[in-house]
Amino acid sequence: MKIVDLIKRDMILPALQSTDKRGLLEELATYMASHHTRIDRASLSRVLIEREQLASTAIGEGVAIPHGKLGSVGEIVACLGRARDGVEFDSMDGQPTFLFFVLVAPESSTGAHLKALARISRVFKDPEFRKRLLEAPDAESMYTVVATEDAKY
Repeated sequence: MKIVDLIKRDMILPALQSTDKRGLLEELATYMASHHTRIDRASLSRVLIEREQLASTAIGEGVAIPHGKLGSVGEIVACLGRARDGVEFDSMDGQPTFLFFVLVAPESSTGAHLKALARISRVFKDPEFRKRLLEAPDAESMYTVVATEDAKY
């Protein structure tokens, strides 16, 4: 599974505005709902917030992978956001989080959802990749960074 198979060019937000966890999740849910007619903003926001209440999806090194399932989607939908100043996201390493890769899977999905999470975790572990994403000037450049890294695997 490739990351570029999950994320579309218009699903990258290079300048998230929110400064706290809840606001950031709501901002991402609003953006995703505005680009996918099958996603209800309130439902997605609720699912992402409930998932965060179980345990933080911030995996450290400035990365979080908020995720959840919705019955309304027929395939995995993804979004990548960047908070230039970082957000306190209860990360494992106690550091601010800058990169947010949101995954929304169908309720019936298990294997594909877990494979996607594993793939994203593995790619985002690379410090040079994260650095290039943080330095990219715009959404198109961020997409190019993802596609270039994705092609290595």
